[in-house]
Amino acid sequence: MSGIPLGVLDLVPISSGSTAAEALHHSIDLARRTEEFGYARYWFAEHHLNPGVAGTSPAVVLALTASATTTIRIGSGAVQLGHRTALSTVEEFGLIDALHPGRLDLGLGRSAGRPPAAPAESATPGTPVVDGYTPNGLRVPARFSFAHLLGHPRVALQQKLLSLPGARPQEYGEQVDDVLALLRGEYRSPEGVEAHAVPGEGADVQVWILGSSGGTSAEAAGRNGLRFAANYHVSPASVLEAAEGYRAAFKPSAELDRPYLTVSADVVVAEDDETARELAAGYAPWVRSIRTAEGAIPFPSPDEARLLPWTDADRDLVADRVDTQFTGSARTVADHLERLQEATGADELLITTITHDHADRVRSYQLLAEEWARR
Repeated sequence: MSGIPLGVLDLVPISSGSTAAEALHHSIDLARRTEEFGYARYWFAEHHLNPGVAGTSPAVVLALTASATTTIRIGSGAVQLGHRTALSTVEEFGLIDALHPGRLDLGLGRSAGRPPAAPAESATPGTPVVDGYTPNGLRVPARFSFAHLLGHPRVALQQKLLSLPGARPQEYGEQVDDVLALLRGEYRSPEGVEAHAVPGEGADVQVWILGSSGGTSAEAAGRNGLRFAANYHVSPASVLEAAEGYRAAFKPSAELDRPYLTVSADVVVAEDDETARELAAGYAPWVRSIRTAEGAIPFPSPDEARLLPWTDADRDLVADRVDTQFTGSARTVADHLERLQEATGADELLITTITHDHADRVRSYQLLAEEWARR
């Protein structure tokens, strides 16, 4: 399995009792360390109005991280196109590429700030799921419904604050097309007027699409012959559908002659299973804060997590995410990751890890890299 590269997805989490500045310093340090450990990519996610997440602008953090690393590919996982323009995105990544050419991944996602749409039903997974498991034992839970967030005041506020004033909302596929045209230097307005992004045009970036189902994102990635990232850590119920939908839509391009897929997983590794479960104790209340539209809370310590009130309703709210978080020794977690790779046919895996203490997070990535290299 060492032939399957591992990448890092970083939300820049803020631990309880810490600050955004400390979280940013920790993320830059983690990028340096995971480069040493042999990880292939380091991506920053984009989230807004979350007290416990400082990753609001992937391009800004990438510019800082590029100067602190030398070989690891760096990128966005993902830039949210719903509240920015294709031009601003290409120009931002063009600036970084101008100083650090050949290392940049431009991961594109759909609009944040609203509950995810129901997954498309058109793509039928090639891997069967019986009683919540694939034949090789990968957990694929029932679909989670975000219906309780529809019309939620906080969700509505986030949509308002992230909307571009006076702009006509573009379809996601149209925005992706504009990004690609600007990168190639082929952009033309409907009236035939050219536009050239400098820097940006001709930038040596890999374009990825991130998605949680076999719908619009998977179709956009496949239609354009781009690389695709399926989000098992966000939407484990639809990861097989996302992979299958992408492959079904794929058309060869100048970039790729065959589909290329990475799949994300939430992971905590320690010296033994019990220690890993202890380090992951804050994960359930952290997910609860997201799914109640509270906004991700600062990640609690295990002791703090045990003191938080908890109900059966809370448990049901986060069960799919908790049940699909891979926690344990390096051997235990690597076994889970092998099942994920086999079930999805992933070409790479993308690892996201959050613990309260930075040293534990670094150690988790180190232990996993060492075990993965032995396989």
